[in-house]
Amino acid sequence: MTTVGTLIRAKSEKPVIHSVRPDQMVRAALELMKVHDIGCVLVMEGDELRGIFSERDYARKMILVGKTSHDTPVREIMTPEVICTSPSNSVDECLALTNKHGFRHLPVKEGDRVVGMVSTGDLISSIIKEQQETIDHLQQYIAS
Repeated sequence: MTTVGTLIRAKSEKPVIHSVRPDQMVRAALELMKVHDIGCVLVMEGDELRGIFSERDYARKMILVGKTSHDTPVREIMTPEVICTSPSNSVDECLALTNKHGFRHLPVKEGDRVVGMVSTGDLISSIIKEQQETIDHLQQYIAS
């Protein structure tokens, strides 16, 4: 069973954590998300995780209430209660967690330090790869 730690190490030897400060304007967060083609950024003060800002936050808390991204700080619309996982949790456990809570991004923390981020797409791709490897192994076993 694959752990999330294995998954984030496979994505990159040194995972990049895309983040903004709580006092930055929403526009800066949106530009960062566009440049890196990602659906969310972490909201950090130094090494401390303060929240998460996603496309969903923008759509529900900005557009629908008439705020503008140029003059609204991220802290006003971020999700401050962030559910995280640890590198030792399995991909299956993390997928169940994202399903249960209805979000698509899961920060990975080791102690108090953020060490990566996984998306539901990352988790599903990992499960599909693992299942394909099992199928291939069984086909080789049957053929021999």
